[in-house]
Amino acid sequence: MTDAPSLLRAALVQVNAGPEIAPNLEQAGLFVRQAVEQGARLVCLPENVSMMVQGRQNVLARVKPEAEHPGVPFFRDLARETGAWIMTGTLGCLLPDGRVANRAFVISPQGGIEARYDKIHMFDVDLADGESYRESATYRPGEQAVVAATPWGGLGLTICYDVRFPHLYRALAKAGASIITVPAAFTVPTGRAHWHVLLRARAIETGCFILAPAQTGMHDGGRGTYGHSVIISPWGEVLADGGQEPGIVLADLDLSKVAEARRMVPSLMHDRPFAGP
Repeated sequence: MTDAPSLLRAALVQVNAGPEIAPNLEQAGLFVRQAVEQGARLVCLPENVSMMVQGRQNVLARVKPEAEHPGVPFFRDLARETGAWIMTGTLGCLLPDGRVANRAFVISPQGGIEARYDKIHMFDVDLADGESYRESATYRPGEQAVVAATPWGGLGLTICYDVRFPHLYRALAKAGASIITVPAAFTVPTGRAHWHVLLRARAIETGCFILAPAQTGMHDGGRGTYGHSVIISPWGEVLADGGQEPGIVLADLDLSKVAEARRMVPSLMHDRPFAGP
């Protein structure tokens, strides 16, 4: 949008979600209202915002189809109440084949669902500390990259493990994204080692602002998440870091910095085809 506003106060919500949906939504709503009271116009929430629970059967016992998920009307009403744009983080939506979509929504101040994105890359790993994750046993991967239209330009949608796949981020930037969201529930070991450097790299490579709201602390089944919700500039600077406590993270984004960074290092224009090794 050529007439898009150049300034935006954005907020991230950092939570320690438990296994039950209702109290998690209540806490998220309180933080969203606090952020809007402090001037935020775009508020982003983390992965699994409505529940953090271990085990396929425990997940399936709680998820609902999108049409029945209490988080969908909750965030639509919250957007209408606050007048903010909301990126909901992810809600587990039961699919007809019995699997679950790890789905993020972008909701306008009128309560309209402006975009949906299902996490593409599944976190199927065995960590050195003995932790093991098999997202693909429960979740169906998405197949479509998504850029939502907002008053501030394109908002690219990614989720957690997607951050390790830079070609997705380049595709979003080339499709018009100036801001990319990365709601996450990063593990503590991988968070310590990789969280900040991966997010900064994605910002630098794309010339986009990166908004990465995260889960934090200990959850059901003894799982720990890293926290450190961060807002990063197109030049790779960390503008705000939420540390490890639940709360909100705010930063003022100057969207003119997107074009500035891309002029200084125009790498998005320099992709070339090449033969495989």
